Amino acid sequence: MGGARTEARPRTRKAPAFVWALPPVALLGVFFLYPLFLVVQQSVQPDSGGTSLQPYSDVFASEAFREALGTTVWLALGATVGCLVLGFALALVIAFVPFPGGKAVAKFIDVFLSFPSFLITLALLFIYGTKGMANGVWTDATGAAEGPFQFLTTPWGVLLAEITYFTPFVMRPLLAAFSQIDTAQIEVAASLGARPARIVRRVILPEALPALAAGGSLVLVMCLNEFGIVLFTGAKGVTTLPMLVYSKAILESDYPAACVVAVVNIAISVGLYGLYRVVSRRVGA
Repeated sequence: MGGARTEARPRTRKAPAFVWALPPVALLGVFFLYPLFLVVQQSVQPDSGGTSLQPYSDVFASEAFREALGTTVWLALGATVGCLVLGFALALVIAFVPFPGGKAVAKFIDVFLSFPSFLITLALLFIYGTKGMANGVWTDATGAAEGPFQFLTTPWGVLLAEITYFTPFVMRPLLAAFSQIDTAQIEVAASLGARPARIVRRVILPEALPALAAGGSLVLVMCLNEFGIVLFTGAKGVTTLPMLVYSKAILESDYPAACVVAVVNIAISVGLYGLYRVVSRRVGA
């Protein structure tokens, strides 16, 4: 046996690392990058033919685009501020105020994140719509022809719906951040006579800033691209950039203009997402 020759085992050739990356990259290219390329290509091809930046000039010069851009920005900013304030207050109560069912409410937040936005809008329509429950109770009690709640089809109704839907996206990271806070710090501050507002400002808020920055940035990006809420509220006087894309493409069949607006919307969203990533890294979220 000592003289037996050891047979050499065939060496297994490993595929280069880039080979494993090819299938997901190919799928990404086919289902995302190629359609995106077609949108950009269509945005520089006016109906008159050829390649030109005329569609951009026409869209940027239109009053409808400027109004849609302004409406999109102020709704997104307003909804983000509302979500931050409301989300912080609700997360404080759930995390630090003991009450029956607190853990169930915290778990429901996770479930709420999976709800489609139009579902929340429909719920608000059932309550505050023209024929909703609130107006029905009012007309039954007073005999009036219509109820007083007519705000849901206005920009304020859209703002309410967006705050209602997106607030849990702020609460979720806040609850995770609050769970990491050492309660001994709060107990020491309270024993030294600090009022609840001071404890929130000096102990809790500094720990919550990374979660607030991350959640607020995410909500801002999502609000800029929200379509279902605006559509289902029936706010005809509210035109955002996604609604303008829908109007140009579906109602007017002006595909170059629709693609221009879509490209602008994508550019704003990607820019804000980049800012979100920078902020998240700097604050440690």
